[in-house]
Amino acid sequence: MALLRYNPWTEMNALQRQINQLFDDGVLTTSERGLKEAVFAPSAELSETDEAVMLKLELPGVKAEDVDIQATKEAIYITGERKKETKSEENGVTRSEFRYGKFSRSIGLPALIDNTKISAEYKDGILNLTLPKAEEEKHKLVKITLG
Repeated sequence: MALLRYNPWTEMNALQRQINQLFDDGVLTTSERGLKEAVFAPSAELSETDEAVMLKLELPGVKAEDVDIQATKEAIYITGERKKETKSEENGVTRSEFRYGKFSRSIGLPALIDNTKISAEYKDGILNLTLPKAEEEKHKLVKITLG
């Protein structure tokens, strides 16, 4: 049997990875009126082509009518609410396994968009937005000089 040297930092590193995973999953803690509660921040994926910027948001458990989207030429603002679906009450204790409540997210865009021609599709908890670039952004040419 081999002897292994105890390293107390191993446990600290494992704890740090678990905490980082909580933040990576979009769950942040906040203090409101002295109580801790979970706040949902939807995950987003942004991609860009010559013609448009595509934004994909993950909104599991959120109905389309509970989502509000507003757009400027520089940013998209998404607000909404997850609604509670099930709960159980036993001996005066209410238990809910689902997260619910209001959320909001603002996302700055890499290019100016034409906010009058945005198209949206919402299916299976995924919101896909196609944000056409403004004409001045489509043909924007930047000259770079060396030296």
